[in-house]
Amino acid sequence: MIFQRALRRELISTAGAVFTTLFTITITVMLIRILGQAAGGRVASEDVVALMGFSALNYLPVILILTGFVSVLLVVSRSYQDSEMVVWFASGISLKAWLRPVLTFGLPIVFLTGLLSFNLTPWANRQSTEFRERFNQRSDVARVSPGRFQESSSADRVFFVEGISAEATSVRNVFVSSSRDGRTSVVVAHEGSIETNADGDRFAVLKNGRRYDGMPGQPDFQVMQFERYGLLIAPESRGVAGDLSAKSLPTSVLLATPNDVNRGELLWRAALPLMALLLMLLAIPLAFVNPRGGRSANLLVAVFLFVLYSNSVSIFQASVAQGRMVLPLAWWPVHVVVALMVTLLFLWRIRINSRYHPLVLWAAWKRRWRRPEASA
Repeated sequence: MIFQRALRRELISTAGAVFTTLFTITITVMLIRILGQAAGGRVASEDVVALMGFSALNYLPVILILTGFVSVLLVVSRSYQDSEMVVWFASGISLKAWLRPVLTFGLPIVFLTGLLSFNLTPWANRQSTEFRERFNQRSDVARVSPGRFQESSSADRVFFVEGISAEATSVRNVFVSSSRDGRTSVVVAHEGSIETNADGDRFAVLKNGRRYDGMPGQPDFQVMQFERYGLLIAPESRGVAGDLSAKSLPTSVLLATPNDVNRGELLWRAALPLMALLLMLLAIPLAFVNPRGGRSANLLVAVFLFVLYSNSVSIFQASVAQGRMVLPLAWWPVHVVVALMVTLLFLWRIRINSRYHPLVLWAAWKRRWRRPEASA
């Protein structure tokens, strides 16, 4: 059918533009944030691209939901704005005829949203956390970047090195400032290296330097010169534990260990594909605009409904996670309300567009009784 082919083609082209815009904005924001973390020494610079990919997978379900919702809304609004809907209604096509092409366009988005929500997003969260923990569990010297001051993982030391070897095992021109019990200790050395003792503890061994000890503002500073000086570094025997939060657990694990937090996470994962489907159906009757006016009002209403829908699901998720509600009673009320809203809006728009609407009948009756007067 020409109507359905034209509609699907326009939906796909609009969805491509909307997805590109939303994804570009998201990637830009994530790039700025992750680069700031890398500059601050919270993540490794070589992990920036991987972390961006994991973050993109984390936000992709929401981007897909917005893409489907906004695309249907824009296409139907443009049809009203350009008076195409009048032509379709005059040809005997009801508003219900939009359901089939919109579902044909939207079901792949719903399927992809469910795949991301149940499988790929938890995997991306686990990988992102492992990357960050692996960097945090590196030795303090290995985390130092040449030419930049770096705080230790225990937040009681500040390192500065002029140069570091490619293997991160030796440094040159070292400055270390540490604080303990109100006393400040400053160590400077020409070079240093990493050594491990028999107990497995790692030390930064500094050579040919000086150490300055004392209280700030007090004249009791002590100066010591050394040929070899060892600084204890956190042991490397800790493994990467990974994130054990519910967001990072596979769906099979959530089902196998049904505690309150895991049930709340299951509610959220199941809600995302339902949101994608219901919002696309809601966009059809919601997209009505007056051809003589603008179409910004219904877009603002659509954004408000999306935020309200998402926050309502989050409230029910938090209630389940905190044990105030049970999952069988919490997962469906919000979706049922939205489904009823879709049904009522459809019935209302179809009734208004019907030739048997009271206003239409009143206008036809007035025209009928005015014709004889005009002819007379």
